[in-house]
Amino acid sequence: MSYETVLYEVSDHIATVTLNRPDRLNAITRQLQEDLFNALTAADKDDDVRVIILTGAGRGFCAGADMKGLDETSNRDWSDVPDEGWVKENCKDHDMEGVRIDFRKTNTYFPGISKPIIGAINGACVGLGFVLQLFCDIRFASETARFGTAFAQRGLIAEHGSSWMLPRLIGVSNALDLLYSARLINADEALRMGLVSRVIPADSFMDEVREYANWLATGVSPRSLKEMKREVFNALFQTLAEATDAANLDMARSFKTNDFKEGVAHFIEKRAANFTGS
Repeated sequence: MSYETVLYEVSDHIATVTLNRPDRLNAITRQLQEDLFNALTAADKDDDVRVIILTGAGRGFCAGADMKGLDETSNRDWSDVPDEGWVKENCKDHDMEGVRIDFRKTNTYFPGISKPIIGAINGACVGLGFVLQLFCDIRFASETARFGTAFAQRGLIAEHGSSWMLPRLIGVSNALDLLYSARLINADEALRMGLVSRVIPADSFMDEVREYANWLATGVSPRSLKEMKREVFNALFQTLAEATDAANLDMARSFKTNDFKEGVAHFIEKRAANFTGS
């Protein structure tokens, strides 16, 4: 499977999706946005894929929106363009059956992908690239990674749901610090804030990311991962009682699955698990 601006590879139940404009630090264009959505949804539909890694080619993860496009936008006369008209043209909802509307927006659809997405932040991660990593399920950073929102330095706003997701990850004060100042932070500060789960040496970065992904692909139930992802993101919109009631129904359904039987059997028999996702 090939795309113009992303690389797509499946191996050992792991789909690796790589933003592939290294000469532009993987800056985002409309083509890249389209290719990324198509690659992630293809991985979601592939029964052989259990986990997705998202990373960038070359020395960076993503430098944000391509500056050529931003320059053209800044020099355009917007006086006769209705605000609602721009939104309708540029912020269309994705067609994702069974996914709540919150997770079908232009750059907020990652939680609507049923399989875990690991953000492997291998370098610069700024602006719209910063937004992309926010919506990954788990984020690992290379020691060379740098993070920044950049929006305030461009006279813009907290884009594409970042005002909703960022405070949930690192708290309101830290979120406003990064949004207001647009300052760059290194991987260690990102770890202290809770923006990333782990900082990994650059020379072993992808090996360690794949080691973790491999455990998710082979050591735990793929059905459990899908159900847990749905539960956690839905719970962001639920009361405790609603989340508990929904989980109780999910538990009852789990008892009827092959993965539940295998989960008990492999532990009792003291052998490696052989989950099928069914």
